Amino acid sequence: MKKIGRYFKECWLEMKKVSWPTRQVVIHSTWVVIISTIVFAVVLGLVDILLGLGLDLIF
Repeated sequence: MKKIGRYFKECWLEMKKVSWPTRQVVIHSTWVVIISTIVFAVVLGLVDILLGLGLDLIF
């Protein structure tokens, strides 16, 4: 039982050392992820369409 208590105490001490991002940094990072996901989806969609058209021409 002491080991469990020591584990949680050590976890709490380590969490105090963490450098948490500011709200503005989190918002900016979220927008970067959303925009890059949309761009990647559009590029993959275009590649899919072009490959489909190319295969239709061949077969």
